[in-house]
Amino acid sequence: MECLESKCRPAEFVKTTLFKKGCDFTYRIPSLLYLPGTNTYLAFAEKRTSAGDVDAKCFVIRRMTTNDHPTEWSPPKELYAELMIPLLPNHRNMNPCPVYDSTTQTVFLFYICVPHGVTEGEQIVTGRNQARLCCVSSSDQGATWGAPQDLTVSVMGEIRVSTLAVGPGHGVQLDSGRLVVPAYAYLPQPGKWESRAFSIYSDDDGSLWKMGKQLGSWSNECEVAEVFDGVKSVLCCNARTTGSPRVQAHSRDGGDTFQMPPEMSKLHETGGGCQGSIIAFPAPNQQEGAIRQTWLAFSHPTNQSSRQDLGVSLNRTPLQSHWDPPKVIHRGPSGYSDLAYSQEDQRFSCLLECGEKSEIEQIAFMSFTLDEIRQTASSAEI
Repeated sequence: MECLESKCRPAEFVKTTLFKKGCDFTYRIPSLLYLPGTNTYLAFAEKRTSAGDVDAKCFVIRRMTTNDHPTEWSPPKELYAELMIPLLPNHRNMNPCPVYDSTTQTVFLFYICVPHGVTEGEQIVTGRNQARLCCVSSSDQGATWGAPQDLTVSVMGEIRVSTLAVGPGHGVQLDSGRLVVPAYAYLPQPGKWESRAFSIYSDDDGSLWKMGKQLGSWSNECEVAEVFDGVKSVLCCNARTTGSPRVQAHSRDGGDTFQMPPEMSKLHETGGGCQGSIIAFPAPNQQEGAIRQTWLAFSHPTNQSSRQDLGVSLNRTPLQSHWDPPKVIHRGPSGYSDLAYSQEDQRFSCLLECGEKSEIEQIAFMSFTLDEIRQTASSAEI
């Protein structure tokens, strides 16, 4: 039987370059937020003078509204003065992690401020935290921003840490209305400092933020997603580790505490570790009045030794944590990523670091349907 090449060849995923490396600057740390009810996407990244963390300069943002015809992204806008804390001069902004409150239609952009030239490693070695937990909000879908706040003391209290960060990626609003931002900090352990993930949450539309309890094992850059199995709501945390497998934990109290389920299908970590993204979405083909079910999608490099071949994996039974093999959406160098889901048009989006020779060549936007990521599985195991 004759097979046409166009039908035999796997579908190509179309990329739109949002942030492209230049001669004396590059972009890293993608963060993608979809604002339900507005058909608006916000894409954030760090603009740096090199790929190194110490060379972060400022955040950049681009906006897209799918109501517009033709659909176009706004020009890149640097967020520098908007995020600067007056009492923190000579600091750089890192780790964008926005969350959207659909009740008040407010975007809260969490990030950290770190003194120029100070590395995360230096803080861990000295045991002296110099990172500040900051937040700025927007009530017009990211067009303008209010006054930034330093939340370090009010959220962290007297807890001793050597450094801290949020995300990077995105936070979530739970079905209860609670806003949850993923975070991690290096905490004192016998003879060392050890990274532990936790959540920062608010039950009053962002007026007061609180810190949840830390995970019980080494866990670093992380994201969270809320799933339902019938009437039960569970917050799933997926976190970076230094080796395989990745950390997966569940919370039944909205992110205040997390437990490690005994039976977990493994998600392999890329050599040296890499950030990954997780997003929840309604299970397809649910009948009206049926028990509410949620699936998960996870994006991460599929190569276990290096940052290559970014793929998206599906989990149809999140509480059992059985992951399907990944569908590779970018062949070649790829690094950090962030997923979003639009329930209005039932489409996924991914903002990812990628390139032909290096993953820091560009940050690109991709959009795809559920069928496109589950129709064919990659031979790579996760």
